[in-house]
Amino acid sequence: MKKVVILSNHHAYTYNFRKEIIEKLLSENIKVYLILPYGEKVELLKQMGCEFIDLPLDRRGKNPLTDLKLIISYFREIKKIKPDAVLSYTVKPNIYGGIVCNLLNIPFFPNVTGLGSAVENRGIMQKVLISMYKIAYKKAKCIFIQNEENKLFLENNKILSQKQKVIPGSGVNIHKFLLTDYPNSDIIEFVYISRIMKEKGIDNYLDAAKYIKNKYPQTRFHVLGFCEERYEDKLMEYENEGYIKYHGMQDDVRKFISTTHCTVHPSYYPEGMSNVLLESAATGRPIITTNRSGCKEIVDNGINGYLVEMNNSDDLIRSIEKFIQLPHEDKMKMGLNGRAKVVREFDRKIVVESYWEELRKV
Repeated sequence: MKKVVILSNHHAYTYNFRKEIIEKLLSENIKVYLILPYGEKVELLKQMGCEFIDLPLDRRGKNPLTDLKLIISYFREIKKIKPDAVLSYTVKPNIYGGIVCNLLNIPFFPNVTGLGSAVENRGIMQKVLISMYKIAYKKAKCIFIQNEENKLFLENNKILSQKQKVIPGSGVNIHKFLLTDYPNSDIIEFVYISRIMKEKGIDNYLDAAKYIKNKYPQTRFHVLGFCEERYEDKLMEYENEGYIKYHGMQDDVRKFISTTHCTVHPSYYPEGMSNVLLESAATGRPIITTNRSGCKEIVDNGINGYLVEMNNSDDLIRSIEKFIQLPHEDKMKMGLNGRAKVVREFDRKIVVESYWEELRKV
């Protein structure tokens, strides 16, 4: 029986965004091993038929000793399994998984889910990471890249392998995120769904919520997501003053997307491809987001949403006002345009087929 190892840093991301690829592998009678930190979604992955190896991983940690232990653990587990291929996602699994696969001469398929702040911003850390990527990706059978700007960065910095392939992010399951009826209410509702952190544009969203709520009382602003930085007090303050409603971390965002009129994602974080925008557009909701790679690809400006300048609260406010002033039928049409675009360009089956095409070669 053929064996594939998947290296990842989070149980929920693996289940939510890689489930269809795993299903495809299992359907082809391939044994799938998951190496990642334990979380509740692991149980669902095990029920699907995956073998699970619990390996703690500090996504943001910079302790060299901890990272060395991670490399050693990857080496030990992958050598023991002897897989026919290794798939990896996110920075540390991509770099350290690549190094281990080079040493063990195992076909390696990393997925660039975004470059991250450390790579995007010039400095010593950028140079170190570029050098590590060059080593990790040198023998990769195919590097899957989620947007053209990331591909250009890899090419300009000579981080190349035998083959690169641009895919539409993680894609979206259009059978899970169905087109839903557009809300027909007097209150216009907006939603922010993301990790609560500065680079995801939370400050810009809060600025806009305060201004718009004061000027247009018939609006409501929702916030969903895990507080990754110290925003708890600010969120509580804005909620107490009636500017937002904070719902915390939610396992299923579909009910929030379907009951709101527009998703606002003012991120200037180095995204691969924004999943929340894909899911919102698939549901038939207009989107307002920043004019940067990983976000702008999902918006045809003025057709299924609006693009705004990064880290610019005034521009965000202008676009939200423009949206509020649209007739209800135009808002609904924007949502339908978004659904059509996602079905055409971002169906997750496109991603699964791209993976299978490359995996079959090994």
